[in-house]
Amino acid sequence: MEDQKREIQLFTPTFEVDECLAEIRECLEKGWTGLGYKTVQFEEAWKAYTGLEHAYYLNSATAGLNLAVEILKEGYGWADGDEVITTPLTFVSTNHAIPLAGLKAVFADIDDTNCLSPASVRERITDKTRALIYVGIGGNTGQYEEIVRICEENNLLLILDAAHMAGTRLHGEIPGREAEVVVYSYQAVKNLPTADSGMICFKRADFDEIARKKGWLGINKDTYSRTVNAGNYKWKYDVEYIGQKLHGNSVIASIALVQLRYLDRDNAYRRQLDTWYREQLGKYPQLVELITVPNGCESACHLFQILVANRDEMILALNSAGIYPGVHYADNTLYRMYAYAQGTCPRASYVSDHVISLPMHMKLTYDDVRYICDEVIKIAKEQQP
Repeated sequence: MEDQKREIQLFTPTFEVDECLAEIRECLEKGWTGLGYKTVQFEEAWKAYTGLEHAYYLNSATAGLNLAVEILKEGYGWADGDEVITTPLTFVSTNHAIPLAGLKAVFADIDDTNCLSPASVRERITDKTRALIYVGIGGNTGQYEEIVRICEENNLLLILDAAHMAGTRLHGEIPGREAEVVVYSYQAVKNLPTADSGMICFKRADFDEIARKKGWLGINKDTYSRTVNAGNYKWKYDVEYIGQKLHGNSVIASIALVQLRYLDRDNAYRRQLDTWYREQLGKYPQLVELITVPNGCESACHLFQILVANRDEMILALNSAGIYPGVHYADNTLYRMYAYAQGTCPRASYVSDHVISLPMHMKLTYDDVRYICDEVIKIAKEQQP
């Protein structure tokens, strides 16, 4: 294939199709496609993989973030208007969870890992601060250990938004045991892809139980438990909360079960892609700024991000070359509901204007990466004054 005819997408999910279909077939043959059965199996498999004590399978990571903030607020008696420190460089679902619970999002700046800067976090802590949401963007752990120390020193709860971190390790361990709650995403283009789903992992068993009730409309017995448990009156239950229908289903969990088997293998290849990118682009620091990955971080490499001088022009030129990158993310303080914080996070604002996510997926080859890097450098040179 000639270079000019290439079409290289930002994300192209890869599934173990035959194995996924076999797992789904079991659901269809059993006649159980909803909550329970495969969702329970996947929860157990995820706990074994991560070492986290609790895991509740949901229809999205967004549902998990909303549940996390809502349950912590109720469980610890936070007042409306209390504050949660967060990052402006994330998908909006991270930050929407805060005002949805009647709390205020307080934005701290980021560092050269694109994760929250501990120094900026310390500056934002007040007597109304109750928690901190830490986003491991792209799978990067950033200065996670320092953030954990800050939370411990200031009696703040840590919510780990691990939407990009499926398979990330820090000093050989899956991060998250230090957090009050961890939320993962298995959306279609994530490292562990499904159609769309997520997981919420509370530290406390009672919060896990509440999440399961709130995720099933507040009902205290889900349909699966009422089916598998012996005894009469299976139709009888109480409604303890005003909840929503947020749980995952067995068809999508079937895909997750299969893809989990290959997560570490796939992440190893993503790290190889990351290495190839860095080898090529690292030769041109005057044209391309690379994102720092700290020592000890074995990133899931969900994203490969760079900073360039003329981002929007670069994207158009790459599109003309058959390369279709993305932007992760726009500074959330540019959105009207968070405009009160505009201008308070200069590094995030700069990154928002200059960041590009280059293609990162399992179908990429070494030649693809070389082609992408050659085009990036050629365009960057052409754009120099």
